[in-house]
Amino acid sequence: MVNPLNRLRSIKVKLSIVIVAAVAVTLAVNEIGLIFNFRSQFRAGVAAVIALGMVQVLSRGMTSPLRSMERAATSMAAGNVAERIEVSSADEVGRLAEAFNHMAHELAEVDRQRRELVANVSHELRTPISALRATLENVVDGVVAPEPPLLRTMLAQTERLQRLVTQLLDLSRLESGEVPLHRLDFPVAELLEAVADESALSFPAVSFTVDVDPPDLDLDGDPERLHQVFANLCDNAARFTPDDGEVRLRASAAGSRVRIEVLDDGPGIPPEALTRVFERFYRTDEARSTDEGGSGLGLAIARWVVDLHGGTIEAETRDPHGCRMVVDLPWQSRQ
Repeated sequence: MVNPLNRLRSIKVKLSIVIVAAVAVTLAVNEIGLIFNFRSQFRAGVAAVIALGMVQVLSRGMTSPLRSMERAATSMAAGNVAERIEVSSADEVGRLAEAFNHMAHELAEVDRQRRELVANVSHELRTPISALRATLENVVDGVVAPEPPLLRTMLAQTERLQRLVTQLLDLSRLESGEVPLHRLDFPVAELLEAVADESALSFPAVSFTVDVDPPDLDLDGDPERLHQVFANLCDNAARFTPDDGEVRLRASAAGSRVRIEVLDDGPGIPPEALTRVFERFYRTDEARSTDEGGSGLGLAIARWVVDLHGGTIEAETRDPHGCRMVVDLPWQSRQ
């Protein structure tokens, strides 16, 4: 049965109506009893029963969400984060029920991300650990000799583990807000040239160019953290750029912000993945299909660092192919 008071948006108004209705019923029953000459005790008893029954019917919509929330909270405390309650009124209790459902949805999403994080970390750690274990077992058993090429392969797997652990620690600190920014006023060209020089050492078959307009463009921020951002973007771009291809780093003043772009000549990012590439451990199909793909944490860390600077980061596709990473950061001109 639909409660006629459900459409009211104030619980105070509902309580007032219930009280007035109960008083009106009591008076009406008393008047009818006087007409039929019923005894006062009988009139009072009948009036009380009818008034209580009416109050129960009218107040059911006000209290049922609270009972539902109590049951749902108990169920969620036991681990059932899929619990939801039905919103049946538009008053404060109904809005509380909507907030409860939103909270339950957020908790379910956090639980899903936690499970995915554990699964992804386990997968990323298992691969280099398994390779190291198999190689070491072969060396110990005398199947293979500990020659320099083999040791270099083992070192590469160890470095991969170290990078993953370092990225996880960085991401954990960034998400918890434990990483303070050491802001300085520094030239953008100096930062981007250092990033390009480092990436050129890791990807000698790819050329890197830096274009800053104006050349003396400066930026207020944490140069170490921003170096980490653009090193991640530059390495990702170079990883998918073909040999003899080019990665371009461009910076320019755009009103009250500095826009820094990293452009590559690779296959690009599918449109459906443009907003997801900044999620932890997310990798496109192209990245999953190659051994050169990263762990899927670099762009997540980049997004957190840019957010801490009050900026934005977006991925765009280039025509006919390639990817453009666009970072907008607040700019304070050097006076």
